[in-house]
Amino acid sequence: MGLHEDRCAAQSGVLFEARDGALQGVLAGESLISLGLMYSTGRTVEPDLVEAHKWFNIAAQRGFAEAVQLRAEVAREMSRSDIAQAQRKARDWLSVH
Repeated sequence: MGLHEDRCAAQSGVLFEARDGALQGVLAGESLISLGLMYSTGRTVEPDLVEAHKWFNIAAQRGFAEAVQLRAEVAREMSRSDIAQAQRKARDWLSVH
């Protein structure tokens, strides 16, 4: 395995660990916020403000005050339809978890 493949594998592991942590409730708030930060900054994943807003929204709904501010920052860069899509995705996720 080359350096690029090693890096990609390591980055994928971080994403799966963060998702796993969010799903299992292990440090749930921090894991949810980490997912939002990953998607908002494009760290280890393609930047996706809809996904970032979704994860910050879920963390905010679970009582993590830091997520409220992060969600607002991301929302300032999004269209109304993107925000609505992110809110639907958050509701869908919450209805299952």
